[in-house]
Amino acid sequence: MQAKPAPELFHRIRWPLRLTWAGLWAERLSRAFWPLWTVALLVLAALTFGLQDILPLEAAWTGLVAACLGAGWALWRGLRRFHAPRRAEALARLDASLPGQPISALTDEQAVGGTDPASVAVWQAHRARMAARAATARPVRPDLRLAERDPFGLRYMALTAMVMALLFGSIWRVASVSGLAPGAAEAMMAGPSWEGWAQPPLYTGKPALYLNDVPAGPLDLPQGSKVQIRLYGDIGALTLDETVSGSTRPDAASDPAQSFEVMQSGAIAISGRGGREWKVAVRPDTAPSVKVTGTVTRERDGKMRLPFAAEDDYGIASGNVSATLDLPQVDRRYGLATEPEPRAPLTLDLPLPISGNRAAFEDALVEDISEHPFANMPVQVRLAVTDARGQTGQTKPLSMVLPGKRFFDPLAAAIIEMRRDLLWNRTNAPRTAQIFRAMTHQPEGLIRDEKTFERLKTAMVKLDANAASLTPELRDELAKELWEIALLVEEGDLASARARLERAQDRLNEAIRNGADPAEIQELMEELRAATQDYVRMLAERAQRNPDGQQAENQERMQITGNQIQEMMDEIQRLIEEGKMAEAAQAMAMLQQLLENLQITEGGGGDDGFSVPGMGALQETLRDQQDLSDESFRQLQQGDEGEGSQSEGGSLAERQRELRERLDGLGNRQLPGEGSEKGQEGRQSLNEAERSMDEAERALREGDLSGALDRQAEAMDGLRQGMRALDEAARAARRADQGEQQPGGNAQPGRSRDPLGRETGDTGRAIGSDRNMAQGQDVYRRAQDLLDEIRRRAGEQQRAENERGYLKRLLELF
Repeated sequence: MQAKPAPELFHRIRWPLRLTWAGLWAERLSRAFWPLWTVALLVLAALTFGLQDILPLEAAWTGLVAACLGAGWALWRGLRRFHAPRRAEALARLDASLPGQPISALTDEQAVGGTDPASVAVWQAHRARMAARAATARPVRPDLRLAERDPFGLRYMALTAMVMALLFGSIWRVASVSGLAPGAAEAMMAGPSWEGWAQPPLYTGKPALYLNDVPAGPLDLPQGSKVQIRLYGDIGALTLDETVSGSTRPDAASDPAQSFEVMQSGAIAISGRGGREWKVAVRPDTAPSVKVTGTVTRERDGKMRLPFAAEDDYGIASGNVSATLDLPQVDRRYGLATEPEPRAPLTLDLPLPISGNRAAFEDALVEDISEHPFANMPVQVRLAVTDARGQTGQTKPLSMVLPGKRFFDPLAAAIIEMRRDLLWNRTNAPRTAQIFRAMTHQPEGLIRDEKTFERLKTAMVKLDANAASLTPELRDELAKELWEIALLVEEGDLASARARLERAQDRLNEAIRNGADPAEIQELMEELRAATQDYVRMLAERAQRNPDGQQAENQERMQITGNQIQEMMDEIQRLIEEGKMAEAAQAMAMLQQLLENLQITEGGGGDDGFSVPGMGALQETLRDQQDLSDESFRQLQQGDEGEGSQSEGGSLAERQRELRERLDGLGNRQLPGEGSEKGQEGRQSLNEAERSMDEAERALREGDLSGALDRQAEAMDGLRQGMRALDEAARAARRADQGEQQPGGNAQPGRSRDPLGRETGDTGRAIGSDRNMAQGQDVYRRAQDLLDEIRRRAGEQQRAENERGYLKRLLELF
């Protein structure tokens, strides 16, 4: 049996029920009428953008009729599908959301056992539980998802269009749709008989004007403002006259819809009932301007820095700087004697403020153009800026040498010069290849890094093979490779602190002689300081590792502290800053002598008195392999191919076979590191080197000198890696043996001095020294003492011949 729930129950659930009922209304309205509001949003967005003012009258009418038909169809569809939800449906949905449907249970009555007190008690307890459960009801969330009914997302498109219209359009433009109806002016008793709008260009940031709200009289408008006028009523009742557009073919004065741009000062007059006239004063949009505000400089890393200032009445939209080759100012010698190949001007975008005002700002263009063919050459630079209207302002041509990275290493500078000649004209390719062959004819001491030399040889082979028919693509590829090789020579990762020190000294000397920029001098001085510190640290660490060997050397070594070296470098920098380049070069030579003295004393002790078995033979094999590679390269330069190229040591292939057999014999000896990880790594590298030698031998017998050079380079790399791994394995074994012989590792070295003359403590740590090489004397006197010491040692007959020869060569330099 069914019964009505108690009134108190409905009182408890009245708000959940009302909200659930409202959700049902929202759910059914959205499902039935979503096409209607989609059409309404699209039409409203179009009117807000002002399409009715842009389109022809016929197109506007067609669109309006289509919008009305679409809205009518959407309304009919919605009314047909909409069913108003009843209160009982909301109650059923709320009941279904509860466990056990307690509201329905409360409408039930006891069918049997009504006379049994126990049965009645159970029934009442059941109703009480259902009532308590029903009291916990919460509103049911409506299902407003329409994805199944709108698979193309038309409602989202309409909403997005409306948001864009509100952001970039004007809601007041919707009113202009009334002008599409005939006789609209007469239909409105108090309405206007005309309407007008003035829309300044968007880039000005000025708001649109509704001309009906602007009284007659003077009117200021930016140049380029768009004016739209709608005339209502009978044709000819109102006419429009304007002299601001400058048009030679204006529209008829009685046209109902007219639009034009304000280009000059003049008048806009609407004649007839309710007409109005404005005297328009045009605010002209002046062209932007740009200028160079300082000196174009080269940054320390070779980048160009060009300061500039730009200005416009509304804002700069874009800017660029172009550089064209100033051919009359080029020194037309050597590779530049030929006519250059046509090349487009170098164009760079000027930096603009990301946020803020672009009407007036100052900035600097910082760009690395070192790889461009115009770098470090005379050019004419022109800056240009453009505003949003398309007007351009530019500077007069500025003659200058385009800043780019400079190379102070002689070999790197030569490579860059040959690269420049290739980019100047491809006809320079044979001459460039010839010069490269001359430069590398005797490569000993030319390049410190052998891997870099191998890359240079590979590039030379490619250039020599294609010199007669060099394509632009291959030219650019070779130019990129030569640039990277020059960077490796100039700034590459060198093998030791001594090599870095030598490089820093050479680069600074070259910069002083060539009159480099102060920023470049400062950068090279910092590089020299860092390299000197690394080198001194290396000597100090070596003294700590071998204190016994240092004691004997310190008896003959001239002592100098790190502070004294720092003082000499400070003095050099002071002389450079004061423009005393000759004195700076002399002081630099003295500092180089001082550091060379440290190199001599450092090199006299050998490798900690520790020799690795078989390492000398491996070193000799590596030297012979390098000599053979150089010989193969010279044969390739001379154009001789095949096994018949003979030298004093026999054919190249036979010499390669002998080296391979020698390396194979070394592998059978007792090399260090047996069973260790480093030892196994070293043996594997030697095996790879042997295989590369075998492939090089076959290439030589087949006359493939280019392929043989590649295999020989791989063999040398394998030898170096193997020697390095075996040396580390031997040193690890030596440290392990010393640890067994000295339990606890508490060996106490005697007090000694490191290469800078600092006393070392009980643990071998340098603790400083107050003893100077020449106390109370200036750097020039100390350098003179150093020269005297070199002369004394060069005259000692008991010294080794190679050491005495080295000292004599030093004296010849200074």
